[in-house]
Amino acid sequence: MDELLDKLNPEQVKPVCDTEGAVLVLAGAGSGKTRVLTSRIAYILRQGLATPQRILAITFTNKAAAEMKERVRLVCGDVSDMWICTIHSMCVRILRRYTAEAGIKPDFSIYSETERKNIIKKCLKELDYDDKMLKNCKFHIGNAKMLGLEPDQYARKHEYERNIDDYMRVYRAYEGHLKENNALDFDDLLLYARRLLRANPDVHDYLSDRFRYVLVDEFQDTNAVQYDIIKLLTKVHGNLFCVGDDDQSIYGWRGAEIENILQFDKDFPDAKVYKLEQNYRSTGSILNLANEIIKNNSGRRGKTLWTDAADGAKPQYYAARDELSEALFSARTINELVLTGGYRYSDFAVLMRINALTRSFEQEFTKYNIP
Repeated sequence: MDELLDKLNPEQVKPVCDTEGAVLVLAGAGSGKTRVLTSRIAYILRQGLATPQRILAITFTNKAAAEMKERVRLVCGDVSDMWICTIHSMCVRILRRYTAEAGIKPDFSIYSETERKNIIKKCLKELDYDDKMLKNCKFHIGNAKMLGLEPDQYARKHEYERNIDDYMRVYRAYEGHLKENNALDFDDLLLYARRLLRANPDVHDYLSDRFRYVLVDEFQDTNAVQYDIIKLLTKVHGNLFCVGDDDQSIYGWRGAEIENILQFDKDFPDAKVYKLEQNYRSTGSILNLANEIIKNNSGRRGKTLWTDAADGAKPQYYAARDELSEALFSARTINELVLTGGYRYSDFAVLMRINALTRSFEQEFTKYNIP
């Protein structure tokens, strides 16, 4: 146990050892948040507070889930019985187990984004609408589901939106096709799981009791439906551990709600809040610039990143005219630093890969007449 905690700084140790109740960790960029989360899981197991089967760790990408699973495996050994997964895959596992209770047929299929698009196109054709409505229909259907609203509810909320009744008509037809084909889309996985947990006390109590500890990574990216599911799963014991950064909340356009962080201790009045401010990734000059910019953000809980590293070179300002120019500038800069020894790679293959990527960027961007 000492070996586990010795690898953490004093501010990281506190949330790792504070195992009971609701805990929010405001983790700045490069502050070791994944290490804290995996160390907490190891601490819980080594202290005998729970078995692997009673721990649920939620992330928001398959890559992050795989990385977390590997990190926990290296510290704790076999983690095959532990639920370390994305929130969507978690909902699939729950719905597969409780199909009857969820009101869906066994062996339901899950539509990809491509299948979703094709079904919406089919609905437009059946309803004699122009294909030009496809983009707006996709947006409003997805937005309604992210907000957890039925077509009528969404139409009332957006009553001044042009053609909203037409979009909702397509939404209803789309839902009819899903039901007819015993299919759910990715948003449905969350909606059906939330509905199941709300409507079936036996399922809710069993799952909330089973997962003695619930840990959530990238908490700033959660939307309203996801947060509802998380709260429902922790209602019995209240042991919710969330790691997030209010200054990295950039996914509002896809439903993420920064209020989940800002109001966390209102939802959980006895919650403990910790801050990870020591940065292990950047130089002092970069952090000073970042702090000056971030402090102007509205709706933040406030933290100041710092580092033991030297100040290093001062950041340079470059105004690109669009995102493609920005990408090309970044690729050229990295390539130049590597070739001139400004940044050293011991692996020659990596250097060659960077060169190849830069040439690929330049060939691609000539199509857009970017110098």
